[in-house]
Amino acid sequence: MVNTVVVGTQWGDEGKGKIVDLLSEHADYVVRFQGGNNAGHTMVVNGKEIISHLIPSGIIQQKKCFIGNGVVVDPFVLLDEIDYLVSNNIDVSPEMLKVSNRAHIIMPYHQEIDKAREVKKGKNKIGTTGRGIGPCYEDKATRRGIRFCDLLDLELFKEKVAIILEEKNFYLKHYFKADTIDLDSVIDQFLKIRDRLLPYIADVSVAIYEGINADKTILFEGAQGTHLDIEHGTYPFVTSSSTVAGNAANGSGVGPGNLNEIIGIVKAYTTRVGAGPFPTELFDEIGKKIQKTGSEFGATTGRKRRCGWLDMVVLRNAVRLNSLTGLAITKLDVLDDLDELKICTGYEYQGKIINDFPPEIKILEQCTPVYETHPGWKQDTSKTTEYKNLPENGKKYLDRVVELANVPIKIVSVGPGREATIIKENIF
Repeated sequence: MVNTVVVGTQWGDEGKGKIVDLLSEHADYVVRFQGGNNAGHTMVVNGKEIISHLIPSGIIQQKKCFIGNGVVVDPFVLLDEIDYLVSNNIDVSPEMLKVSNRAHIIMPYHQEIDKAREVKKGKNKIGTTGRGIGPCYEDKATRRGIRFCDLLDLELFKEKVAIILEEKNFYLKHYFKADTIDLDSVIDQFLKIRDRLLPYIADVSVAIYEGINADKTILFEGAQGTHLDIEHGTYPFVTSSSTVAGNAANGSGVGPGNLNEIIGIVKAYTTRVGAGPFPTELFDEIGKKIQKTGSEFGATTGRKRRCGWLDMVVLRNAVRLNSLTGLAITKLDVLDDLDELKICTGYEYQGKIINDFPPEIKILEQCTPVYETHPGWKQDTSKTTEYKNLPENGKKYLDRVVELANVPIKIVSVGPGREATIIKENIF
């Protein structure tokens, strides 16, 4: 397998965890390059569900994993996740996992500001998970962040935290009317975990570069989806990092010339968690049926996902932004019982057809999907292991997706387990 990037093409929750787990078998290193613990990847291994939020899914396959500089890391969540995986007999020792010394640390004040800000917005809230991801990226951009390398110098760490906390407490007290945070308490929390963290800290960029020179195969794992990208998504209803494939290079410290294959994960329908425009959202019984059949609840938050028909305006946008070389279609089996399906091929806005994804939220909210209708297949696909054995109407549905996206399908997932996978075109 060549060096491969896996990205979501919709609003996250496309099933990247399973595909990364599948591809990890053929990789030497697996790298997470953006986001924080506001993402969740769910894998089903031997009938058991395992969820990771920070550590790359490849750890399940016992591949060497890296958390890149583009990720913001809550160290307490990281250690809890290490303990959880160890309890499931998975090796997460420092030999198997490294965290970039340039990765920024989510501090307690980031979480408090995140939650206080969402409360203050009231009905205008954007649906943040309240885990401090956005405020941490803010401090990164304003050059006031705390990085993992700062933990190596304890006195410097204390000094930096003291300086930034003075400002954060003023903000919390006088703007949000919220409780302030005690400096000694913060320092004490980190003193308790520092010795556990230090062995995991490394220059991930150098480690990956050395691996590439030693002919190691790298799998780059994205979080969320293209339309939650801070640059290209449904702003401001987006995440705080760049989720597109180009950030795989920047967020892990490798040159873009090392990225060979870019696989876009596409749910066979569309879902979205939290607030923000969603042109193909279904509010009827079909939407409820898809939600129930697909068990559409967030792996990280447990929030119910909004469900709708497959949106090709969204997918074509992702194809362009990511330079996709292939598609992995997930949850095809969720559509098995439907009499008919719809595919959105464009939007109608003020009497005109729009084929490209508009940046203006108000315009997007007023767009009406233009649908084409396809007959359902009314057959169980969950046991199918070869593409040729899919129902004819199922193949026609997928063929139309390929035609509209102009990108080949390489993988089709028909269930949560590894075995419920059809390899249409081998990228290994």
